[in-house]
Amino acid sequence: MVTKDLYDIALCTVKNINLKKNGKAGHVACALETVSGIVYTGICIDVPCSIGICAEQAAIAEMLKHGETKIKRIVSVYEDGSILSPCGRCRELISQLDLDNENTVVAINNDQKVTLKELLPERWDKKWD
Repeated sequence: MVTKDLYDIALCTVKNINLKKNGKAGHVACALETVSGIVYTGICIDVPCSIGICAEQAAIAEMLKHGETKIKRIVSVYEDGSILSPCGRCRELISQLDLDNENTVVAINNDQKVTLKELLPERWDKKWD
């Protein structure tokens, strides 16, 4: 696990919200810690027409709103308490924010953590680094 404190923050952020016409929000929550030590959280939003955002994206937006780009560690938690690995889109988003984010520690399940670099080993944008 990334660390119990970050996991607990994410788990406490989970709040199921029923939206119009089978939409829902808050059944996945994310907590990320920046290199400055500040923790930001976010929840997912899912609606039937496929418009929505991941919890990681919501937490990242909050982080960016406060002028930060470097993520030290990140964890996303489903409503049952299990850890969810970030989807490919979220992995790519994290990598595009700051070069140092390749060292972000990512929880991928309840027993394992890896760096973002391990999740994205063959960078498509390597020639622009």
